[in-house]
Amino acid sequence: MARGPFEIAGHQVKPGSREMVEIPVAKLYTHTPLNIPVEVVHGRRDGPVLMVCGAIHGDEINGVEIIRRVLNNSTLRHLRGTLVAVPIVNIFGFVQRTRYLPDRRDLNRCFPGTESGSLGARIAYLLRTQIMEKVTHIIDLHTGAMHRFNLPQIRAQLKNPETTRMAEAFGAPIIINSGLRDGSLRAYADSRDIPVVTFEGGEALRFDGVVIGSGVKGVMRVMRELEMVPRKKSPKAPKKRSEIAANSQWVRTDTDGIMRPVAQLGQKVRKGQKLAIVANPFGESETAITSPCSGIVICVNNLPLVNEGEAIYHIARFDELSEAEKAMDYFRSSFDAETSEAVMPVHPWDEQSK
Repeated sequence: MARGPFEIAGHQVKPGSREMVEIPVAKLYTHTPLNIPVEVVHGRRDGPVLMVCGAIHGDEINGVEIIRRVLNNSTLRHLRGTLVAVPIVNIFGFVQRTRYLPDRRDLNRCFPGTESGSLGARIAYLLRTQIMEKVTHIIDLHTGAMHRFNLPQIRAQLKNPETTRMAEAFGAPIIINSGLRDGSLRAYADSRDIPVVTFEGGEALRFDGVVIGSGVKGVMRVMRELEMVPRKKSPKAPKKRSEIAANSQWVRTDTDGIMRPVAQLGQKVRKGQKLAIVANPFGESETAITSPCSGIVICVNNLPLVNEGEAIYHIARFDELSEAEKAMDYFRSSFDAETSEAVMPVHPWDEQSK
């Protein structure tokens, strides 16, 4: 039986073809229309319908480049199922280079949305009804916030075996078994029993070659695991790429001043180990910030100017810290062994742990 077309926003994409679809969102006050661009690659054979989306926070641009590279991958010629690529969900924030919508709402707290609510609720409703309700799996691409650099990591609620399967297939060095936040895309997808993983990596408004490269590899690994594209022929099974964190903890400074970081991104730290020093501009007082637990540094605040109570480090905790360290070593070696299209020539995780 021949496969039927894929219908989206009033368009029909024929099997064995790909099409760009513009979904109307709203108009600016200049009367300029704004659309969410969606590219659909509809395979000739039946299979999963995977949505890969980026920039739900408008300043998180690494995901846009990850999706561009995935769409240019030659293996999509052999696609089984359907790939729905939404590189820029928050088109308002992307145009303005900001995380939020014009009314300062966070789009990732507006799901499931309503047709007649706030701007965020309307966009969430549009994404839900036009796209999300048609898919079987989701990969949501994010970065850290402004001045915060996230180690490549997967966040997912691992109670769903299919979600766990996707998280492990992605191959990020760290998997955080993360709870769901009300109003998030991930929470809505979970309520519909749609397996969804969130990839975090890099910093807002900055391209990073290692993060982008690991994101592209991760998406393609998930597609291979779902049998959407052919598997690579490998003479031996790959090493374990990921380790699941028991939980994570933010470290906040108890004083304000100028921060000098000591611990690096991806570094193993022990409880009580010095992470950073915060001093006043004259150096008359210095305060050491220490780790409250043992784990791996998965986020660093890159802005040296800090206020009391500000989050400056994020530590992932593991039952087996040595296994997490092995996953980090494997991640480093996989990028040291090949040439990356990195924009930043030096990465924090290139430095050896002190």
